[in-house]
Amino acid sequence: MIAQRNELITRTGPATPAGKLMRFYWQPAALVEELPAERPVKAIQLLGEKLVLFRDESGRYGLVDRACPHRGADLAFGRLEDGGLRCSFHGWLFDVGGNCLETPAEPEGSTLHTKIRHKSYPVRERNGIVFAYMGPGEPPAFPHFDCFIAPEAYTFAFKGHVACNWLQALEVGIDPAHASFLHRFFEDHSPAGNYGIQFRSTTADSAVAMTRIMREHPRPHIDTQRTDYGFRLITLRAVDDSRTHIRVTNLLFPNAFVVPLSPEMTVTQWQVPIDDVNNYWYAIFTSFGAPVDKQAMRRHRLELYTLPEYKPRLNAANDYGFNAAEQKQRTYTGMGDDINVHDQWAVESQGPIQDRTQEHLGASDKAIAVYRRILIEGIEDVAAGKRPLMVLDEAAARRIRGPITLDGIAPCDGFEAYWREFDTRRRRDSAWAAAHPLE
Repeated sequence: MIAQRNELITRTGPATPAGKLMRFYWQPAALVEELPAERPVKAIQLLGEKLVLFRDESGRYGLVDRACPHRGADLAFGRLEDGGLRCSFHGWLFDVGGNCLETPAEPEGSTLHTKIRHKSYPVRERNGIVFAYMGPGEPPAFPHFDCFIAPEAYTFAFKGHVACNWLQALEVGIDPAHASFLHRFFEDHSPAGNYGIQFRSTTADSAVAMTRIMREHPRPHIDTQRTDYGFRLITLRAVDDSRTHIRVTNLLFPNAFVVPLSPEMTVTQWQVPIDDVNNYWYAIFTSFGAPVDKQAMRRHRLELYTLPEYKPRLNAANDYGFNAAEQKQRTYTGMGDDINVHDQWAVESQGPIQDRTQEHLGASDKAIAVYRRILIEGIEDVAAGKRPLMVLDEAAARRIRGPITLDGIAPCDGFEAYWREFDTRRRRDSAWAAAHPLE
């Protein structure tokens, strides 16, 4: 890859080609839990822009530029009152739409406030995440992904900071080959006590541990299928002459993916640029079985991340917890049991922005190459004034369903039918998905 192409696909500031593309979509801006009832105001940075997210007395969300348009004071320290966010410097008041409601220091009868319109963006909440639309015109409709249509009790949302460019963080999520090495455990783990942790379950329709599959079958066959939401990724690992392990994951254009967590749970994850050298992963865990045990999920993740910035406890400053003795006998990386730590090391060690001019892609990197082509197509569509992939109206959004996501043991000669049949069973037996069957 040439250096100019690497710049094109990694930079997401307001004036950049990829940044213009990213702004055509709803992007996660914060977790709902980051706006506590006592003072629901939060300074955020998203796609390189410094903003303030707030919830007014009526429960409406607003997202406005952090600098007050009067004299540039920081609105993150403003007061929530009188229907909006009031600057503490001179009392200028702004509602969720960026309208200036009052300029109280001005002379009686002044109409200055009617001439002021502060930069603001539409905001919507979906199952624990506050999304923002920062693009032109009317926002697109939300696709009917499982994570959006599932009842709130069947979902759990969280996030974590990653100290590198968003693209390399996304690419690890659509790289099926790395799991056999980066996430290799030399002993199998029981699912008991490992609720909601990836690769700790058994595969669907079998008692085979995921850790064993990843460890014993490091040469997967990888295939991609272009879809109306991005692409489907099918990874096969032959178990024996008659059976194959099949893992179906999905790239949700432009910057999300959905992977199986267990036979009953999936995780949909966005890699969201803070700026060009930092990003947050935002995830919605979605259960097709029982309601999610939110306390257990949150408790485990707070063992790994610190508030209020959701930064990982194991990081570059402490060598990601690396232990040479552990690397010899317990885990491939020597960095503990949590695969988020493994991924964090892998992508952060590539540098703030990976120099792709120095990489050498192989056959196992098929999904990476496909995604980069789709990303460049989207950038080119926006530059040409065309509507890019996944910018949806309501009718199209209702047709974007699922997507089907699983891992299981299938017959070698029937794996194509197996993954569809598995999802049909899961939806039929689910407490909520039966109301939203895939066609």
